Amino acid sequence: MTSQSGTTTGTSSIATPTAAGSNANNASNRGGTANAGNAGNATTSNQHGNGNRGNHVVRKLKTRHISMIALGGCIGTGLFMTSGGTIAQAGPGGGLVAYAAMGIMVYFLMTSLGELATNMPVSGSFAVYSSKYIDPALGFAMGWDYWLNWAISGATDISTAALLMQYWFPKSPGWVWSLTMLVIIFCLNAFVVSAFGETEFWLALIKVVTIIVFIVIGLLMICGIMFQPAIGFKNFTYKGGPFIGGLPAIMGVFLIAGYSFQGTEVVGVTAGESENPSQAVPKAINNVFWRIVLFYLLSIFVIAAIIPYTDPNLLGASDTNIAMSPFTIVFEKAGLAGAASIMNAVVLTSILSAVNTGAYASSRMLYGMAKDGYAPKFLGKTTKRGVPLAALITTLCIEALAFSSSIFGPKFYMWLVTATGLTGFISWMGIALSHLRFRRAFKLQGHKLSELKYHAKLFPLGPVLALVICAVVICGQDIPAFASGNWGELLMTYFSVILVAILYFGFKFTRHTHIVKLADMDVSSARPEVLREQNRA
Repeated sequence: MTSQSGTTTGTSSIATPTAAGSNANNASNRGGTANAGNAGNATTSNQHGNGNRGNHVVRKLKTRHISMIALGGCIGTGLFMTSGGTIAQAGPGGGLVAYAAMGIMVYFLMTSLGELATNMPVSGSFAVYSSKYIDPALGFAMGWDYWLNWAISGATDISTAALLMQYWFPKSPGWVWSLTMLVIIFCLNAFVVSAFGETEFWLALIKVVTIIVFIVIGLLMICGIMFQPAIGFKNFTYKGGPFIGGLPAIMGVFLIAGYSFQGTEVVGVTAGESENPSQAVPKAINNVFWRIVLFYLLSIFVIAAIIPYTDPNLLGASDTNIAMSPFTIVFEKAGLAGAASIMNAVVLTSILSAVNTGAYASSRMLYGMAKDGYAPKFLGKTTKRGVPLAALITTLCIEALAFSSSIFGPKFYMWLVTATGLTGFISWMGIALSHLRFRRAFKLQGHKLSELKYHAKLFPLGPVLALVICAVVICGQDIPAFASGNWGELLMTYFSVILVAILYFGFKFTRHTHIVKLADMDVSSARPEVLREQNRA
């Protein structure tokens, strides 16, 4: 990326200099330095080796870790707890259609991220891509908004974990369990990245086994092998099914389905610490589609077949009411003893996974921003084992502060939670737009797709579809507040959008950034150094 003074800058975290200072430099890139795989592997050999001679992360995540992290990002507490609510609102058919459409969009989005991540595998991921392929100001805005979202959602999760522990220990103080989880998360992330990867592997495996058992038992019940008489498919046509409420109901469920897939983008962040990103990331992303089909669609199919959409229990499920989980209900119908206690344990491990992933993703995002001049320099330092400890501690401290904000009352705490609700969709739009511009510049500068070790399917349909759907989801938020003119409610709902706009334009006007021209864009694997001269001023 060219600095605002017009001189060619070096890189902040990769030894190879950028090649986008001029068209002449771009021409040299066309000779081969922009090759995604070769450049990526060459420039990161010293930075990310098993040793750590400088302030850099290290490549210790194995392919199986990346695959399970991608899988864990697809499966959250939403599937276990609130998926039944989508069936209650839109009927069995409406729930399946909404999740299928959102799943297809997420798959295309992940292929876009896969192309970018294998070309330039760095910590900071899509915030770096936004800086390099769109505008440095957008990278700044997206990075800080994404980090804040994970910090606040982490506070929500540790409070929920305390409530789940009180299911077994009703007289214990909740803050003890929340503090215990924070200490556990710190220990899992503070010493070596492989500890995080190994933990996520086993936590994701618990979720996978639970879902597979659920699907198998559910199908046996539907066929009459474990339940007499056979349940069959009568609930799909029960009382006007399978579609209830028409298109508005499906759109409402569509929004909920979008939240369920939040976190899948974390696989892009892990590319910066993968032992072999050109192999691990594509493998993980290519399997996302089949995982979505298997885990989401089959699970919702089983729930819809066994539990009528009119069952009030479908709307009563929440993280604090484990007995109303559709998984619990199905297991109890199958005669599984202690179903509620089992699901309580599964959801607890799912929350631990979410907090663990959030601590990893947000600390790497903060580390990446510090490397590129978006955050204080001390946050870009790592331990000898390549862990950005300062960024991790800062993130966990903010989580603790957000959690302690509940002392100001539940309204203030819920405002924090709701205010960051759209961050995931904003990040997805940034990924899609970065991919569109990267591919256009790649082609304009004379490169061929064969130079990329991985390229997204059905381009440009995938990123365009992601942009449209995310825009619909964002614009479709809180329609009743629009209708009633409740501006306070709208401010809370769209706080993430407003925050990104303030950060973007504030950075843009103070640092005088510009949208990167396609002809001048650096499509090599080198990391951009953002406005070094201005940051020093």
